[in-house]
Amino acid sequence: MSDMHERRIVEALLFASETPIGVSALAERLPEGTDVKAILSSLKEEYAGRGAVLVEVGGKWMFRTAEDLGFLLRKEVVVRRKLSRAALETLAIIAYHQPVSRAEIEEVRGVMVSKGTIDVLLETGWVKMGRRRQIPGRPLTYITSEAFLTHFGFADLGDLPGAEELKAAGLLDSVVPLDFEKEIEEGEVIPSETVKNSDFSFDEDEPESESEPEPEPEPYEKELQAVETAGEESDAQG
Repeated sequence: MSDMHERRIVEALLFASETPIGVSALAERLPEGTDVKAILSSLKEEYAGRGAVLVEVGGKWMFRTAEDLGFLLRKEVVVRRKLSRAALETLAIIAYHQPVSRAEIEEVRGVMVSKGTIDVLLETGWVKMGRRRQIPGRPLTYITSEAFLTHFGFADLGDLPGAEELKAAGLLDSVVPLDFEKEIEEGEVIPSETVKNSDFSFDEDEPESESEPEPEPEPYEKELQAVETAGEESDAQG
């Protein structure tokens, strides 16, 4: 079998397939010892600049309409529902942190993730279930799919924009850092964890005031007052 015949077989398989094809799948249809990668590289160079180009998506290959001609073939007949903000945030977390469990997604977002949000992403085909973690409870993890790479035009996950690119686009301006600190008063800054975990103590020998009782403070005010009291006692002991 000639090299040209093998080349035509690869070309035909790629044109006939509705989804990207991997090198191993192509090799199964060709004689043993065929250099599939060399054929793919040659076809990619041959189709460069044409109306249809050969591209690599997630380690697999497919023909795709040239980007500068895509608008000519676009015909929107169905109005699709846009993803909610929660779904977009969840998708971004999965893309950058995969494999990631639901609990880990909630930890990053800081709020609970509804089952419907993940179901919507699974329905789009951009997210799929990964392996279970080998920890108590064996939580299920989620990863992005090949359809995610195809839809957004990424060859692999390494093409995802980095932090500097996101900052340049103004997408990280409102992100709260992980070590976020809560301002108490007069410029004093105390980490939020301190407010939750401080040991509160009070001076029982302090005489009660004869003035009118003050209104009962709100719960969060009690915590702040307790933190200040604990800080003053620590300074006194020092």
